[in-house]
Amino acid sequence: IATGLELGGKDPAYVRADCDLKYTVETLVDGSFFNSGQCCCAIERIYVHADVYDQFVQDFVKETKNYRLGNPLEPETTLGPMVKAKAADFVRGQIAEAVSQGAKAHIDASLFPADKPGTPYMAPQVLTEVTHEMRVMTEESFGPVIGIMKVSSDEEAIQLMNDSDFGLSASIWTKDADAALEIGDQIETGTWFMNRCDYLDPALAWVGVKDSGRGCTLSKFGYDQVTRLKSFHLKLVTA
Repeated sequence: IATGLELGGKDPAYVRADCDLKYTVETLVDGSFFNSGQCCCAIERIYVHADVYDQFVQDFVKETKNYRLGNPLEPETTLGPMVKAKAADFVRGQIAEAVSQGAKAHIDASLFPADKPGTPYMAPQVLTEVTHEMRVMTEESFGPVIGIMKVSSDEEAIQLMNDSDFGLSASIWTKDADAALEIGDQIETGTWFMNRCDYLDPALAWVGVKDSGRGCTLSKFGYDQVTRLKSFHLKLVTA
């Protein structure tokens, strides 16, 4: 039986100027911070067209500040801890390094009293003025941090989305389905979403390219990954 590997991702989103901005912001905030960003197909980097960039960032930061970090057993909590303190420290390190390289952090951790260095509890963070020279835009974070970059065209967004060692999933936010299909054909990922992210459909094959893995799960094709073929070749001989 063949070996299948799912090895992680750095999943991008591209926000076009013609998107439904309110829906896009709300869904991408959730896609970035659901389960504190600890999902294999979480959004980890966002590219926003210049025409809507300023409003997108403003609304995204505002929506992020609505989270309540705390014990997941408490009903008011909407953002829980990371899996362990070491994982949180890793993400804090990415953020600190990016800020030292010129990134702008938009979330004041004091808004989240449960945030404590050395523990799994960390505030979400939204970074702008980021580049692909920063680890936070190229290295899997698997935590509650997102980098947002301004782009001027579809072509620039495609180049940046593909500038990654990973290729699990990517998403586009637009009202133009034809453009979504055309751009999706040029994106090097196993799954391409339009106006959706961080979501699995059991009927669709779940695959990764580049360093995101090999093989397939879900859909009818997923059975091939856990099946060994055997042929029966019989001939009846009659007198």
